[in-house]
Amino acid sequence: MNIHEYQAKALLHEFGVPISKGVPVLRAADAEAAAKTLGGPVWVVKSQIHAGGRGKGKFKEASAGDKGGVRIAKSVAEVSEYARQMLGATLVTIQTGPHGKQVNRLYVEEGSEIDKEFYLSILVNRETSEVSFVVSTEGGVNIEDVAHNTPEKIVTFSVDPATGIMAHHGRTVAKALKLSGDLAKQAERLVTQLYAAFVAKDMAMLEINPLVVTKQGELRVLDAKVAFDDNALFRHPEVLVLRDETEEDPKEIEASKYDLNYVTLDGNIGCMVNGAGLAMATMDIIKLYGMTPANFLDVGGGADKAKVSAAF
Repeated sequence: MNIHEYQAKALLHEFGVPISKGVPVLRAADAEAAAKTLGGPVWVVKSQIHAGGRGKGKFKEASAGDKGGVRIAKSVAEVSEYARQMLGATLVTIQTGPHGKQVNRLYVEEGSEIDKEFYLSILVNRETSEVSFVVSTEGGVNIEDVAHNTPEKIVTFSVDPATGIMAHHGRTVAKALKLSGDLAKQAERLVTQLYAAFVAKDMAMLEINPLVVTKQGELRVLDAKVAFDDNALFRHPEVLVLRDETEEDPKEIEASKYDLNYVTLDGNIGCMVNGAGLAMATMDIIKLYGMTPANFLDVGGGADKAKVSAAF
């Protein structure tokens, strides 16, 4: 399960993680009050959708203007105007596909004076059954491009679950980001806070891009993407209430009610398979012969008549 940026930041802030002040906006009429609450003089108006590349994205509607899904405003009036343009419009990014996603929520955040941008993520390493960190000095860009073009700029390490997070992990991050003095201490503290949040909330992935150093010498999380382990959601009702079903495919929502593993794809050949491995192999065969699957659907080994009927 994914959540919006503003929700992720609020959750991380509960663990002491430094974030910029911000206010979620669901109605254009509320944007002015949100801007006045933050004070300015610079605000950032961010589209809240479950997809990356918002800043470089474009809206389908001409009424939304020619700027992207993340906009810098220098007056309260400009914040209100951007909110009016963006809410309800369809944002197309590199991750949404050509159909795009409708923007139903915004996050108005105070502007930051950025000195440096970094990348930091935490994920579950399934090969080692450990929590792994991925860190790079190249923040604010696609980490996939960094991995392809300059892999030496990416540092990875894992945390032994028997010991948990330790001081040397924080020092490893500080060294990888070339931080020293007080900033190194801030990095060590941040690593501990992020790991605590990751484990406590049963996250599957936590991505911060960018993690910034402000011109005031503060380390701050400027963007956050969080995905949770669906199998652990029963332990976290406080997380489950953050789910935004408007960001999900209706067919996938319906499938989840029957404990079916379903993913919508772009093809025209429907698949219903018993077993994830066989499902992947079936999709590979379809692609091999020049066609495209319309979906991934694993009904699972314990499927009964009702479950199979729902799958059909």
